[in-house]
Parts: sequence; C-alpha cells; structure tokens
Amino acid sequence: MNALRIIIHLSIALIAIGLGQPLAFAEQDNSKVIKLGMSTALSGPAQNIGQQLYKGSSIYFNKVNNAGGINGAQVQLLVANDNYEPKQTVNNTRTFIYSDKVDALFGAMGTPTSHAIIPLLEQSKIPFLMPFSGASFLHDKSRANIFNLRASYNDEAAEQIKYLVEERKHTKIGLFIQADEFGLYVESGLRKELTKYDLSPIKVARYQRNSHDVASALNALQASGVTAICLVGTYAPLGEFINSAHAKNFTPDYTSVSFVPSFDLFDEVTTPSHIMVTEIVPNPLTCNDDFCNEFLADMQANKITKPNRLHFEGYINAMAFSRAAANCKLPLKHSCLLKELNSLLINDKIIKKFFIDTKNKNKRNVYRSYYVNK
Repeated sequence: MNALRIIIHLSIALIAIGLGQPLAFAEQDNSKVIKLGMSTALSGPAQNIGQQLYKGSSIYFNKVNNAGGINGAQVQLLVANDNYEPKQTVNNTRTFIYSDKVDALFGAMGTPTSHAIIPLLEQSKIPFLMPFSGASFLHDKSRANIFNLRASYNDEAAEQIKYLVEERKHTKIGLFIQADEFGLYVESGLRKELTKYDLSPIKVARYQRNSHDVASALNALQASGVTAICLVGTYAPLGEFINSAHAKNFTPDYTSVSFVPSFDLFDEVTTPSHIMVTEIVPNPLTCNDDFCNEFLADMQANKITKPNRLHFEGYINAMAFSRAAANCKLPLKHSCLLKELNSLLINDKIIKKFFIDTKNKNKRNVYRSYYVNK
C-alpha cells in the first residue's frame, strides 16, 4: 500500500510516495550527508507532540548545517507522518531503512508505534535514537542499538506515586489508561510502585487510543470511590476526562506522565483541578543555564513565540546527536555513533546536568509541572 510521506530536508519540504522492502540493510557511504528518519504524528490527536518535537530538532540541525555541518556533512532530517498509528509507523520505518537508507532512526514518537517496529530494529540493527517514550522495552540493555536520554516510565511512576501517597496522603488511587502498549507499560510501573506502599489500584478503566470516548471509564472510576487518578493517554481525552469529572462533582487529584505535554493538557482543562505532570527535561523558560538561553534565542530567531518543553526536548536530541556524530569519522558507523552517544551521559556537562541525578545512583532526572487553577 502506498503511503503519503512528508519529507522535509530541513527548510525545504518535498512530498514523495513509496515503500521499499528489500531483505537486507547495510551501512551506506553517505560521506557528504547524514540522513536521519523521524516517524511521528503530524496529524491527529497527538499532532502537537510530533510537530513541536520535529520543530525543535530541525532548528538545531539547521544551525549545524549553516555552520558547515558535522565534519563537513549536512544533516538531512526526513520526517514522515504516522498519525500515532503503529501500522503506518512500520511502513514509514521500512521506507527509511530500505529506500532512504538513513544512518539512524531519530526522535520517533510513542510506545505502541515504537513497539511495532522492534522486529525491524532487530533485523536491521539500525540505531534507534532518543524515542519519545519511556517504555521499559526501550531500556532493555540487550538492545544495544537503542539509545535513550529521557527517564523511563518506571522512573516517572515512582515520582507520581511518591507524590500521591507521601505528599498528598492518598490510598484510594485509580488508573485511567489508554488501551494499548503505552497504557500497559505505564500501568505496570504504577502497580509496581503502589506495591511498595502495600497498595494496589482501586479501579483501572481504559479508553481507545485516538478517541475521546471517556464517559464509561469516568463513570466506573467515580463509582469506585477513588480520591486520586493516574492518567495515561494524550492531552485531549485527558482534558475531556478532567472537565467532565468536574461537571459531575468528581474532583480527584491527578497525575500524568511526560508523554502528555503539560502545557497542552493544562490548556485543555477549564475547571479547578489538582494536577501534577512528571517531566523529563527542565522548563527552558526558567532553567538557569547558558544552553537554555541559547535555545530561547534560537526559538526567537525562528519566530517560535511560545517555546516549550517539547521544542526543548527535540532541540536537545539534535544537540546530542550532533555532538556524538562529530566525534566519528565519515562515513558514519553505527558502532561509533552509539559509543559516542553513551559517552555523553558520562562526559557531557549539559546532558549530565539535565538528565542524570548524580546524587541518586545516577538515575535519570524527573521534573514536575503543576496545574494552576484558572
């Protein structure tokens, strides 16, 4: 089946159609260009996530290219819309690997979409870099071609349950879960953390991905008597859930993982609510670092009037790739790229500051955002 792919060579947009399905993949001699493939949501309920991650990355790569590239090679970022649907992600990824012959897959968005391409990753051994997901299968050390900067969903679950149980004193906690791999992986982490307090979810209710059908789940959770709910989904249905619950005089405390952009979720909420969202990068508007100032200046130069954590994460991902690739000879070899990326976690001051908790056994940092009642 042909798939419409939006291919963007940084500032130049092209449109192409096609799927490639050869049986083998080898590293290419792309000595004059470094190709990256990014499958993400550019349309649908999660489009804000994909669009802003891409924008942040492309702005940084544009700057790199304008300064001469990486060891003389221009970075070509190819982005394809998957609408946050796994089947399309598989199609996009096949094309990236076998037709476009990219050097790496970069900044893919989502857990169910990433899960769907694991067979392709295992077959091709192509680097899968900085996915926008914290699912545990992406942190499996046996998958050496996957590189993460962000904390895992298990790390975020620990922060959320600590907040609800120790700080907010809740014992009756429910889960509102997107019914797919994303929901299952986050649910697993939340259940594990609850057991540390001799607790389990009072009620687990689910809804379908890419839908706003939250009514039955809302009724079930309200009837269960929960006083707090861990939310796992995208910003639009979660916002609808919170607003609808308030209209029914149901006002539990809420938490959500970083897949939901806090600013998008908070924009959706129109009622007084207690919401805490775990984050995996600092707030670029308030962080005290020269790199944050550089990011804000680049956003302003590119007429981004409301820079946010998604722009920032995409920008950081591009910076990390560029610094690692600069230490490798051309043509870019997978082994060198992955080695240099992992060394950033130890040697790069910015990466260590933003992502590594050196005071807590070098675990990944988890930040927080709170909803301010309108």
